Amino acid sequence: MKVITSVTQMHAVAQQYAKDGTLGFVPTMGYLHEGHGSLIERAVQENDRAVVSVFVNPTQFAPGEDLSSYPRDLEKDLAFCQSLGATAVFHPEPNEMYGPNFAAIVEVPSLTVNLCARARPSHFKGVCTVVAKLFNIVAPTRAYFGLKDAQQFFILRRMVLDLNFPIELVGCPTVREADGLAMSSRNSYLSLTERKAAPILHKALEEGRALILAGEKKRAPIIDKIQRVLATEPLVSLEYVELVETLGLRQTDEITGEVLCALAARIGTTRLIDNFIFS
Repeated sequence: MKVITSVTQMHAVAQQYAKDGTLGFVPTMGYLHEGHGSLIERAVQENDRAVVSVFVNPTQFAPGEDLSSYPRDLEKDLAFCQSLGATAVFHPEPNEMYGPNFAAIVEVPSLTVNLCARARPSHFKGVCTVVAKLFNIVAPTRAYFGLKDAQQFFILRRMVLDLNFPIELVGCPTVREADGLAMSSRNSYLSLTERKAAPILHKALEEGRALILAGEKKRAPIIDKIQRVLATEPLVSLEYVELVETLGLRQTDEITGEVLCALAARIGTTRLIDNFIFS
């Protein structure tokens, strides 16, 4: 497995890989867990080559967020990628990705006014910009993203469509711990007491999903049910719970097509997100 730190080298290696067949790509910020592993496994299985990027992207963190404390373990990440059959890992330094006087921004404004964008207004500009750069550097056939970050996936899907990237985006199911908590690098911030409380997020969403499966189509009763379940856990500080259509990520008052039911909450100081998609 190659470990590549240079944009120029990664671009050259990716061009060679493309001549040999299909190339799968998994962009990550490292501190890899089994959720990332499921993406890497699919990329390996469904393509002739698979590249994983490990890059904590500074432009998607606002001042005061956890850029400096974001968990990192490159040695473990590299061993994990190798064990899953990745062909290469791209691990650039920030000054390699963002040179002097870097000024370009990629954004999808209409999809970044709701959900997580309300609390993190600059976040998705950073995500879109770095992913666009990575797509240009790696030039994959397919790119794999976990649907735990569903808003991110739908924003990137629109970016790929609108900017004519010749890349297939593959959304992969959320991987969960045995008690239902969505796997996340930020779970490592939780204390033991907070970790015991965290599965309430998934439980609340499942109660909302059950209501839909029972025939409820109106937004208000679904959101109310989820909020009432969350209210039973005093450690949860709810940021939002919302029901939106997946094309434009706009609030919908009634389920008529594919919808995303998403929430964000803090448990202690840790911000966690979760969701389900219903169609």
